Amino acid sequence: MKKWSVVIVLGSAQFVMVLDGTVMNVSISTVVADLDTTVAAMQAAITFYTLTMAAFMLLGAKLGDVWGRRRAFVIGSCVYALGSLLTAVSPNIETLFLGWSVIEGLGAVLVIPAIAALIADNYRGHDRITAYAIIGAVSGAAVAAGPLIGGYVTTYLDWRYVFFSEVVIMAIVVLFSRVVRDATGRTKSRIDVWSVLLSAFGLVFVVYGMLQSKTWGWLIPLHSPVIGGVPINPFGISLTAWFMLIGGVLLFLFARRQRKLADSGRSPLVHIEMFGIRQLRSGLSVLGAQYAVTAGLFFMVPVYLQMTLGLDALSTGLKIFPLSIALILFSVLGTMLSRFWSPRRIVRVGQVILVVSSLILLGAVTADLRSWLFGIGMFLAGGALGLLASQLGNVNMSSVGEKQSSEVGGLQGVFQNLGSSLGTALIGSILIGALATSFASGVSSSSLPDSVQSTVQERTNGGVDIVPADSVQKIGEDAGLSESDAKTLESIYRESQLSSLRISIFGLIVISVGSLALSRGIPTQVLGRKREEETEKTVS
Repeated sequence: MKKWSVVIVLGSAQFVMVLDGTVMNVSISTVVADLDTTVAAMQAAITFYTLTMAAFMLLGAKLGDVWGRRRAFVIGSCVYALGSLLTAVSPNIETLFLGWSVIEGLGAVLVIPAIAALIADNYRGHDRITAYAIIGAVSGAAVAAGPLIGGYVTTYLDWRYVFFSEVVIMAIVVLFSRVVRDATGRTKSRIDVWSVLLSAFGLVFVVYGMLQSKTWGWLIPLHSPVIGGVPINPFGISLTAWFMLIGGVLLFLFARRQRKLADSGRSPLVHIEMFGIRQLRSGLSVLGAQYAVTAGLFFMVPVYLQMTLGLDALSTGLKIFPLSIALILFSVLGTMLSRFWSPRRIVRVGQVILVVSSLILLGAVTADLRSWLFGIGMFLAGGALGLLASQLGNVNMSSVGEKQSSEVGGLQGVFQNLGSSLGTALIGSILIGALATSFASGVSSSSLPDSVQSTVQERTNGGVDIVPADSVQKIGEDAGLSESDAKTLESIYRESQLSSLRISIFGLIVISVGSLALSRGIPTQVLGRKREEETEKTVS
């Protein structure tokens, strides 16, 4: 037990980090009502939670090298607990955004890379592979427990209690952090402020542009911001395209600055030459795609179950449970298979299963939910994600030496959270944008009177909010529609929600298929067997 005390402490922190997102996702409808906000605002909060981590993860990894990894872990845990406390008492969406999306995110940028690096510091050989697998399994357990814990607490108590409990857990983690050995000495290096700003603003511009695509449009302006009565769409191009272009330029300048710093003998925020390592480049790319799919699912499915079908948070958690339990089981299975199968083989099996699961979910999204088909799709999706989770951490960390473990841990955190923020932003924007288009089209082709059609079109000109489908009839009647017209409007809205969900799932299929091309650099040799052979040679 003492041997694994380190991974228990680090795993507890990992559990909290993963739990947070899944809890908030299944509580979307309740939090929206409690804070008098919208699903779009919650999408922004969820996106910026992971975006904050992606934007500052490299800084967090570098601070771990400068301060010491255990110290960074402890400081990050304290900051995270503070953010959880503020989230728990938040009276409005702005306070929740500050506590959850910003402060918790900043705490996590110190904790997450430290976890990866401290595992490398405290374990060797197959124990290290096992430790990384345990961390992956803990993440799976959090994914499994999150919807159920969040669903139960939200339905029968209050969603805020989850965040109060996180404060307690992180306090215990800090109390027992002394069992963790910090074997890597601190490095004396200056942190380049320009590198931090270029990377952070580059990622923020790219993701925020994508997040706003549902409102601004991708290329052709839809509903541009207005300043002084003038729509802001330079040269007739949507701000989404401009934001993503500016973000891309900033990231290009960031990469150039890292090379320049390294060439001059100064310490870069990240050694760009590491992306020349095929195994690492492939592992990080597949990791980002995996988290994009996971985040997309965990945003889209609760919206479908709660807003279209009217389920409560607990019922939503139970519907998601097949994915969660499969993620744990297949994480363990993937670890066992790693003794006989190569990482590439395991990863590609997982990727193919992910595509199949998305196709099954596409057929399960109906007005009355095909529960058995939906359950199979969610189970297979969880199994696919579990196989990927069991391999990618070790693939990435084994691609470099121990001195670079903290930096790779930071890069893993960047790609995990960038994938999550892009997944939520992209899939959420497709969902909301498709809903507006489908609803407008449905109304214009309906039998509703012309006066009603023009009124609805006028009131939804700036987009359509995601609201419970069964509330649309009352909204229509309150707006002066007859009972018959209001029922027709509800039917159109419900079908529009289903149509937008199917389009969003197709987006997940595209990401899943695309990730197959990214896995070509995953090792074809059995890593566990290779490590054991190297150990035997050393002993002999």
